[in-house]
Amino acid sequence: MQFLDNPPVFLFFTGKGGVGKTSLSCASAITLADAGKRVLLVSTDPASNVGQVFGQTIGNRLTAITSVPRLTALEIDPQAAARLYRARIVDPVRGILPPAVVRSIEEQLSGACTTEIAAFDEFTSLLTDDALLQDFDHIIFDTAPTGHTIRLLQLPGAWSSFIENNPEGASCLGPLAGLEKQREQYAKALAALADGSKTRLILVARPQQSPLMEVARTHQELRQVGLFNQYLVINGVLPPLGSLNDPLAAAIYQQEQQVIAQLPEALRLLPRETLALQPDNMVGTAALRRLLTPGTGIAGDSDAITAAVLPELPSLSSLVDEIALSKQGLVMVMGKGGVGKTTLAAAIAVKLAEKGFDVHLTTSDPAAHLESTLHGQMAHLQVSSINPHDETERYRAQVLATKGKDLDAQGKALLEEDLRSPCTEEIAVFQAFSRVIREAGKRFVIMDTAPTGHTLLLLDATGAYHREVAKRMGDHGHYLTPMMQLQDPERTKVILVTLPETTPVLEAANLQEDLRRAGIEPWAWLINNSLSISRTSSPLLKIRAGHEVAQIKKVQRELATRLALIPLQNEEPAGIERLRLLAGNNT
Repeated sequence: MQFLDNPPVFLFFTGKGGVGKTSLSCASAITLADAGKRVLLVSTDPASNVGQVFGQTIGNRLTAITSVPRLTALEIDPQAAARLYRARIVDPVRGILPPAVVRSIEEQLSGACTTEIAAFDEFTSLLTDDALLQDFDHIIFDTAPTGHTIRLLQLPGAWSSFIENNPEGASCLGPLAGLEKQREQYAKALAALADGSKTRLILVARPQQSPLMEVARTHQELRQVGLFNQYLVINGVLPPLGSLNDPLAAAIYQQEQQVIAQLPEALRLLPRETLALQPDNMVGTAALRRLLTPGTGIAGDSDAITAAVLPELPSLSSLVDEIALSKQGLVMVMGKGGVGKTTLAAAIAVKLAEKGFDVHLTTSDPAAHLESTLHGQMAHLQVSSINPHDETERYRAQVLATKGKDLDAQGKALLEEDLRSPCTEEIAVFQAFSRVIREAGKRFVIMDTAPTGHTLLLLDATGAYHREVAKRMGDHGHYLTPMMQLQDPERTKVILVTLPETTPVLEAANLQEDLRRAGIEPWAWLINNSLSISRTSSPLLKIRAGHEVAQIKKVQRELATRLALIPLQNEEPAGIERLRLLAGNNT
């Protein structure tokens, strides 16, 4: 493996959820330990299952892995770290600042940016602890900081006085409040990250367009902040032998090879490895050693493992029939990137339009992507696209012209940095979506790529639209804000999309909790690209299908009020006819 050749002290594995970061980081740690190195494996992943992988409890302490000599592990709990971080920032200002300002700061500190920096706050000590570095030859991190996090930490930041004077001024500035005391440690940690002789970043993706585009963005982001020593690993590639004598497997193989051949230009020059799709879950040291050992073949009994009985589930078609009963309304299709939101939103829109309803399908993906999904026009279906870049620039200009007009140079620098965060784009896109939401009172509006629960809470907590309208109207008159419409199950149906795998299901469950905090109850879940109800004779795919059953049952029994299971398709579901078929049956 090129990414393990002459490895530096620090190795970071980063990528979207479900691409195999944890498996790769654990397998790499085992490989180095087997070679006689003393290795510390650190996970900052909220969905960390390192303890499960090795069959022992780890937690937030240095723990020797009993099955692998010379390997020690540590699991940093990002949520626990974030709670401590918030308390350190907010507690000193309680009783000093007005309660409304304190509540606003608490909400600003509830998002993903704070959680990420709180975790970074925890592991900077590992990057800078000279005594610890005497004990280990390599420290491997499962989940690296993003370019946005590093840019935040590079700012000079007198955040406390800024927020005191501008309590509604930003969405993600909270983490900077505690920065001053640890400036020297952070500077040392950031220098280590940027030093190619000390740090290597391994970008992990699946052989699919969406994860690879995300990795390309991460690659550019990290380069912009000085992190150049990067490697690319494309994980889970179906091997040629796994595609023999099975139409579904052959189609998957051809699609993956085409995607790899057309890698984004930014990634083509990186050192690259491709790793074969494994039939079994990566649990236990034997399975992990196979991951980095080519040609180890298929383990397990494909006939026995698919004997598990799937629960009885409705089809996507039956869910669309239920949506149609309301004759109008807003349908929001939400989920992490790469799970198939755009395709499923388009399929729902096509099916409703086919029934004769007036439908508006809107997305914040680039227009070309939606056009390539539909491949044509049909009666009763209007399609629009919101350009996130244009909407974000418009929003930034508005905030700088209002909240930023009286700030000094340092305050403006902080505000401008905050306005480059992911939260800013979500808020800007939501404002654009709000203009479309009003149409849902007279027809169906199907909305793809919706804002997260944290963004919705932030909009409601920092003054914006809902609060101002409520104040103006008081007890007189009737009003309906976009936030109120999203909270009304009679007007809005939120559909969560996921994949039948551990990490994507956990991420969707976390999104559901975020939405519930904002007063929004998801109406249904869609589990996309399931092998368990696909027709396949491939032994490798049949084994993987069996592993899906536990996740499907978990969603049905613990998470979803309604659930539909959608099979992995032989061909990409592009074009109106294929979208109609996708929404028309369950097989």
